[in-house]
Amino acid sequence: FKSTLTLTAEPLNAKVPPHNNDRSNKMKLIKVLSAASLSIAGVSAGPTAPPAASTRPQLSIIIRDGNFTDFDGLEPTITWENSQQLPNEVDFRYGIDLSARTTNLASLPRRIWGRASRRFAADRYSLSTRLDMDVQRMDRVDFQIDAADEDNDLKLTMFGSAAASLKRFATSPRVSHVEFTKGFDNDGNRITINPRYNVNYDHMDVVMTYDADDTLITVTASKDDQEVTISQQLNDDNMLSPTISRDGSLSLAWDRKLGDHNSVRTTLNPNRSVEVEWKDEAWTANVNFPMEEDSMKGATVHIKRDVRF
Repeated sequence: FKSTLTLTAEPLNAKVPPHNNDRSNKMKLIKVLSAASLSIAGVSAGPTAPPAASTRPQLSIIIRDGNFTDFDGLEPTITWENSQQLPNEVDFRYGIDLSARTTNLASLPRRIWGRASRRFAADRYSLSTRLDMDVQRMDRVDFQIDAADEDNDLKLTMFGSAAASLKRFATSPRVSHVEFTKGFDNDGNRITINPRYNVNYDHMDVVMTYDADDTLITVTASKDDQEVTISQQLNDDNMLSPTISRDGSLSLAWDRKLGDHNSVRTTLNPNRSVEVEWKDEAWTANVNFPMEEDSMKGATVHIKRDVRF
């Protein structure tokens, strides 16, 4: 059996969501989430196949704001997820986040989600829908829809939200972000164009990439800003990726492979921060050090362990 375990240490002043003792409403919302996911993916209710193996467990600890000595502010969360193969060749994944500190049963669930995915026409087309809800704020459901046409190298991604009610879910969805990705092959090299639009902020930009052997050029452009990243593979183990923006700001990322699926990525943002991501087999550590005077104040450490049992 496999599950997911996540422990998160929040800042000491982290607020705990207010209690909600209406357990029946939470159970109804879980049913709403599952039914809506499956209906969007085109699955009718019926017998299900035996559950497939779930993802591996994860143990995560986060220490924020440079507080490395006092664990009174830990806010642990247990995350469990699983998957099933449903009728009509639909893959269904689902999960829940639970608070590990509270003794109030109604406050245990923090977040529930479900994703239904299906392929059509000999795997040419694919459709995936994810619904996500904060159980302590049961007024809305966030959704993500992904669609792809493999033959034309075209993808669509859409984010939004809707009222957390079966009666209003179909009539109240509001799209907050939409993007397309179109790919082209050019004499062995690959070009992608990715226009994006954020409805909430009325902001549009486009990301263009050109992948040629050991060089990857990424251009992100909007009406107000533009930046270029040139990633150069130096050898089998090292890659450098400088980025320059329209305002003249620079950053430099260094990726180094350490063998056996281990790696380190260091990103220098002059006068802003240094970020390090270290992957060592089942361990992943992320460290962010703000460059403010000679102090670790505000540093963030995130350590995650993948566990199998």
